[in-house]
Amino acid sequence: MDGKTERVLKDNYVPKHSAIYHGTVRHRRFSPRGHAFRYRIFMMYFDLDELDDVLAMSPWWSMTSWSLARFSRKDYFGDSALPIKQAVQAEVNQRLDLTLSGSVRMLTNCRYFGFIINPITIYYCFDENEQLQAMLLEVTNTPWGESIAYVFKCDPNQVTQRIQFSKAMHVSPFHPMDHFYDWRSNVPSKKLAVHMQNKELAGEECVFDATLSLSRIPLTSSSMAKVLFSYPVMTMQVAFGIYWQALKLWVKKIPFHSHPTNSSSTTK
Repeated sequence: MDGKTERVLKDNYVPKHSAIYHGTVRHRRFSPRGHAFRYRIFMMYFDLDELDDVLAMSPWWSMTSWSLARFSRKDYFGDSALPIKQAVQAEVNQRLDLTLSGSVRMLTNCRYFGFIINPITIYYCFDENEQLQAMLLEVTNTPWGESIAYVFKCDPNQVTQRIQFSKAMHVSPFHPMDHFYDWRSNVPSKKLAVHMQNKELAGEECVFDATLSLSRIPLTSSSMAKVLFSYPVMTMQVAFGIYWQALKLWVKKIPFHSHPTNSSSTTK
């Protein structure tokens, strides 16, 4: 196949499942004092079986070389010597005693202009009949750079998955460890929704929630370029937003909790 023919094929390629999602993320704190913010974001939704072909659709995107948007294997779950799909399925199957071998699709951020911040990457795991059977949530904390994988089973007969699970990693210095998560999400289609509440173990009071409300954009070479220039500093915006909102919480005298492995929790 000559270069011209290959370029035509790439230009005409239409991914079946991969897409761009854009919309808003909202955070709300209810206790001990109110605080809320919302900002616009986009996230990539990759079917891992389509990944190579998707990244070849645009000269601005790459997996192997520096580009405006780069998908780097080492930024994501598992041993970087293994394909992500293999690593995710092995973890899910082992933890849940399943034998999934269908599609794995991930909602994530890539490296934009050389930088990446991924507070959460969601891996949706399907069976051979395209039924959602499990999810793996890869959560990373800032600025400690730690990550943890939460894995839970899904009910393909439910439109909305609702799962409660214990908090197992320090994420924010303004939240203690004695919380659990109440998670709700749909199967990504025209809309993608995630809503998560932080609740106290004692009393189950909701002290905080986070909501993703996103709409699907078809993946084309033009939409892949457009989204980069519509959100040219998104990674830096996320990083700035984390520290800016933390400063506001500190000014409001929200109790501060040190990382549990470094020192005991304190209140100011």
